[in-house]
Amino acid sequence: MHYRPLLDECPLPFDPFKSCTVPRPIGWISTVSKDGRANLAPFSQWQNITYDPPIVMFSADQHVDGRKKDTVINAEETGFFVWNMATYDLREAVNRSAQPVARGVDEFELAGLTKLACLDAPGPRVAESPCHFECRYLNTLRFPGTTKVSDADVVFGQVVRIHVDGRYVLPSGKLDIPRIRPLARLGYYDYTSVTEIFEMRIPTASADEMAGLEGRPRRDR
Repeated sequence: MHYRPLLDECPLPFDPFKSCTVPRPIGWISTVSKDGRANLAPFSQWQNITYDPPIVMFSADQHVDGRKKDTVINAEETGFFVWNMATYDLREAVNRSAQPVARGVDEFELAGLTKLACLDAPGPRVAESPCHFECRYLNTLRFPGTTKVSDADVVFGQVVRIHVDGRYVLPSGKLDIPRIRPLARLGYYDYTSVTEIFEMRIPTASADEMAGLEGRPRRDR
């Protein structure tokens, strides 16, 4: 089967576009408004862009009435946002924080989560999460959609501080990902979590390429 998304009616009851780019990391983003109101929301379009310096992005569709998401507004107005790792153990809290609520409602309280102060960003992070990125806001790219809700704001930030719970660090120095069980989106109402890993090394990779794969900047060149 095949179809043209903008011209043809989807031949399936669930659009396969939603479930092909998977699994998608979850951007569980905490921010604070200019007047000090905390906000927390998950976004399933989240990714790292590069590692030296570390740049990340998340994409936020608008509300159904055409309003920009509070997360985007807060990041733009305060200059910061924080990524909190979503895990299987925190899945219900992640889901509760996704509810559309009035501006000013504290999703930390709604989801039963504990606030932990950041060192650079003005807003809080999720104390129960094992990893956090404090991100300085860089810019927003806006992509107009065919409906109000499909207008997308893609927000970019530079990671200025990384927090990792030492209980999840292996003797090798790697994160114990199967123990953390990061949560990921599969599309529709479906999710998964990472429970197993395997390693593959590029046979002919140079030292510089290996350094890049391991996230070790080679600034001595």
